[in-house]
Amino acid sequence: MEWRQSLQRLLPFAAPEPQTQLVNRSRMMTYDEPLVWVTLILMLFGMVMVYSASIALPDSPKYANYKNTHFLVRQALFVLLSIAGAAFAFRVRIETWQKIAPYLFVATLILLVMVLIPYVGKGVNGAKRWISLKVINLQPSELMKLFMVLYAADYTVRKQQYMHKLTKGFLPMLAAVGLVGLLLLLEPDLGAFGVIVCIAMGILFLGGINGVWFGGIAATLVGIFTMVILLSPWRRERIFAYLSPFDEDHALGKAYQLTHSLIAFGRGELFGVGLGASVEKLHYLPEAHTDFLLAVIGEELGFAGVLTVILLFYFLVKRAFEIGRQAIALDQTFAGLTAKGIGLWIGVQTFINMGVNLGLLPTKGLTLPLMSYGGSGVMINCVGLAILLRIDYENRVKMRGGRT
Repeated sequence: MEWRQSLQRLLPFAAPEPQTQLVNRSRMMTYDEPLVWVTLILMLFGMVMVYSASIALPDSPKYANYKNTHFLVRQALFVLLSIAGAAFAFRVRIETWQKIAPYLFVATLILLVMVLIPYVGKGVNGAKRWISLKVINLQPSELMKLFMVLYAADYTVRKQQYMHKLTKGFLPMLAAVGLVGLLLLLEPDLGAFGVIVCIAMGILFLGGINGVWFGGIAATLVGIFTMVILLSPWRRERIFAYLSPFDEDHALGKAYQLTHSLIAFGRGELFGVGLGASVEKLHYLPEAHTDFLLAVIGEELGFAGVLTVILLFYFLVKRAFEIGRQAIALDQTFAGLTAKGIGLWIGVQTFINMGVNLGLLPTKGLTLPLMSYGGSGVMINCVGLAILLRIDYENRVKMRGGRT
């Protein structure tokens, strides 16, 4: 014992005693603490910005009966419910999620059909995407994003031997995605459909689908999206407005949101005009607390605030792929594909929302995950990240030689 202590004094990097090794190993975290903190920071930061973006809404006739804190209180309630839902989801084993994935997918399909039924589906701004549950409005398309991740991962594992065949490997999944797409286009919700297609195609690609078939189907889907836009006059007008937002024919029409979003970013410059000091949220920028929350962040906190949000989401997506890679290395293919699918989902939706706000993409109604106002969106984001944490937890247990 004495010679070992003497050696450690001489060589600080010498191996610790076996007892110290055991203590160090027992102190290793059983969950990804940085991932939890980043998620909480995004939700709480989003709650502050939702309050800032919505505080002036009661001044308009549409929200005249609302209090200044209406959206803040509801968002706080959504966050608490989301954390409770995430805690429950974390306790469910990944093996169980795999077993129920097809049933969750079918149940959400039924909900998407119910949205289209008169007096059941609730419409806002000409789109029927919600089912009213009195306290909260349920948006089935948000549920479908997560359950498509689970279903596509389960499908890829079950059909692994057929992934290089068109009829048995790809076409059944294509039919499922096509049915979801048809229901979403009837709402209409092209943005959610785009995210779901990216999720399904991304998981199939990661699962080892034939490269030739993947390329051909991807090109076909691009053609379908192009035809949907060309055959829809109002979608076509949005594209023209996006290409030239400050044109006098577009600035007060289809490009109204985009122009005011760009003005907000321009006013924010490097460090912003100050928290709560946004001018664009004063009834100039529509949907400032939902789809265009990033524009308010850009105006009030400047480039520094926007960059911080981008880096936080980059960390989430990066960790999702790292956790997925570790799960696959441990022969947990479903868990690995699910983790990467959650990363794809968060990454694609964040990219589209930010792209719309910054004028990189045509205007589309997609919220910023974890941050924008909304119950269904925040809750399902939290449940998805709870499943990601569960995958990481089971990875850590298996690496220690334990059983989940």
